[in-house]
Amino acid sequence: MAWNEPGGNRNDNDPWGTGGGRRGNDQGPPDLDEALKKGLDKLNKMLGGKGGKSGGSGGSSGGSAGGFGAILALAAILLVGYVIFQSFYTVDEQERAVVLRFGEYHQTENPGLRFKVPLIDSVTKVRVTNVRTAESSGQMLTQDENLVTVDLQVQYRVGDAEAYVLNVRDSNQALAFATDSAIRHEVGSSTLDDVLTEGRAELAVRVEQRLQMFLREYGTGLELVRVNVESTQPPPAVQDAFREVQRAREDEQRVKEEAETYRNRIVPEARGEAQRMIEEANAYKEEVIERARGETSRFLELLAVYQMSPTVTRERLYLQTVEEVLANSSKILVDTESSGNMMYLPLDRLTQGSLPRTGGSSSGNNQGNVDIQTLTDQVLQELRSRQDTTVRRSR
Repeated sequence: MAWNEPGGNRNDNDPWGTGGGRRGNDQGPPDLDEALKKGLDKLNKMLGGKGGKSGGSGGSSGGSAGGFGAILALAAILLVGYVIFQSFYTVDEQERAVVLRFGEYHQTENPGLRFKVPLIDSVTKVRVTNVRTAESSGQMLTQDENLVTVDLQVQYRVGDAEAYVLNVRDSNQALAFATDSAIRHEVGSSTLDDVLTEGRAELAVRVEQRLQMFLREYGTGLELVRVNVESTQPPPAVQDAFREVQRAREDEQRVKEEAETYRNRIVPEARGEAQRMIEEANAYKEEVIERARGETSRFLELLAVYQMSPTVTRERLYLQTVEEVLANSSKILVDTESSGNMMYLPLDRLTQGSLPRTGGSSSGNNQGNVDIQTLTDQVLQELRSRQDTTVRRSR
C-alpha cells in the first residue's frame, strides 16, 4: 500500500516520516538520515528486495541486499546520465569533426551541436582554419658539388580533415620528410650561385610546388599556404671567402649599372648632335644650291643684256664694282684728266672724318662718316655723268 493511500498506517509507510508518528500538530523538518534510509528501503522494494524491518539474521541479510541494490541502481542512473551527456558534442567554427562508426569512416561534421551513438561512434575534432608552421634546416649538395646550408619555413593548414585523420598516422612527420625531400631535390638541381643569390626566391617557389605535389600524393590532407627560404649560407669554413666574392660581384654590378647609366646619357646626346649636324649640313647644302641657282640665273640675264650692248654693260658693271668698293673705304679716287673742271674737296672735313677720335662723342664720328659717304656719292655721280657724255659722243 502506498504511503499516501487512504487508510492504513500512514505514519509507518511515510518515507519522510519520523517513524514515531506525528507529534501532535508538529510540522518540523524530518530527520535526514532517517529520510535517506527510508528512501533506500523504498527503492529496494521497487527493485524486488525485502523491507529492512525483519528481525534477526534475516533482517540483517535483507538490509545488506537492499543497500547493494540501491547503490547499483544509483550507479545505473549515473551511467545512463553520463552516456546521454556524452552522446552530444559541439563542433567549433574553426573545427571539423571526423566521425568513425565501428572504427570505419562515417561522415565529417560541420560546426554546430551534433549527436553520436554512444559506445559506437568515435569523434575526432580537427582544426582546419589556423595556419601552422614547420621549420627545416640542413646542409645539402648543389648541382656543382658545393655544400650549402638552407633554412626553410613552411606554413600550412589542414585542407581535408578525413585524409588528415585516416590516411597518415602522423601528418606532421610526413610533412617534415616531404619537406626535406623537396628542398634537397631542388637544391641538388641548382648551382651554388643560384641558391645563394638571385635564385633564392625562385627556389622557394619550386620547393612549394614540389612539396604540395608530395603531400597530395601521400594523401596527408595538408594544404600549403607559403614556403619561405629564410637563409642560404655556405659552410662556416668558407664564409669569409664567399663574402669577398659577393662584394666583388656587387662592385661589378655597380660598375655595370654606372656604365649603363653613362651610356644611356651619352648615346642620346651624341645622336642628337649628329642629327643636328646632319640638319645643318642639309640646310647649308640647300642654301648653296639655291644661291648658285640664283647667281646662274642672274648671270644669264646679265649675259643677254651684255650681248645686246657690251660697252654700256661693261661700263655699268665697272661703276657698280667701284661703287661697292668705295662705299666701304675712306679713300677718294678722282679722275681729272678727262675734264678741266675744278673739283672742290673739303679736305679738312675728310681729314677729321678719317682721323681716329678718342675723346670725341659718337655724334662726331657719325657726322664724319656721313660726309665721306656724301663725297663718295658726288664722285660717283660725276663719273656717271662723264660716262654718259662719252657714250653720247661715241654714238
